[in-house]
Amino acid sequence: MIVFDLRCHEGHRFEGWFASAEEFESQRARGLLSCPSCGSDGIERTPSATRVNFGASPPAGRGLEEASLPADPFAAAQLLYSRLVDELLTRSEDVGSEFPKEARRIHYGEAPARSIRGQASDEEHDALREEGIPVFRIPLPTRERMN
Repeated sequence: MIVFDLRCHEGHRFEGWFASAEEFESQRARGLLSCPSCGSDGIERTPSATRVNFGASPPAGRGLEEASLPADPFAAAQLLYSRLVDELLTRSEDVGSEFPKEARRIHYGEAPARSIRGQASDEEHDALREEGIPVFRIPLPTRERMN
């Protein structure tokens, strides 16, 4: 189970337990989530600290501190990249090859504002940037290569 910190559009904070990040997104998309305080179905995830307890003392500070990174620069880069990929996959919707179309719809207010990811050719990417639509590329591993 994964515990996510959640917030409704009215600002009420609460937590939810899900089998996976995909299950959270599925339930949210189907309108199955609601705020226990006001009943709002406008629910979003909020940043939360990830911690695995191996019997060690809790970390002294919060956030990403330099001391919490491995001394080896390559290992530190791997750790930061894996955290970035996890955040991207859990906080964005995969729209696949519809990415350019959906990015435009969001930018021009024709679709709800949300984080999306997908595929775009070099030409499509450049056209989006020229229109002033904020997009950027981050290489994501395929499902077969994820650990």
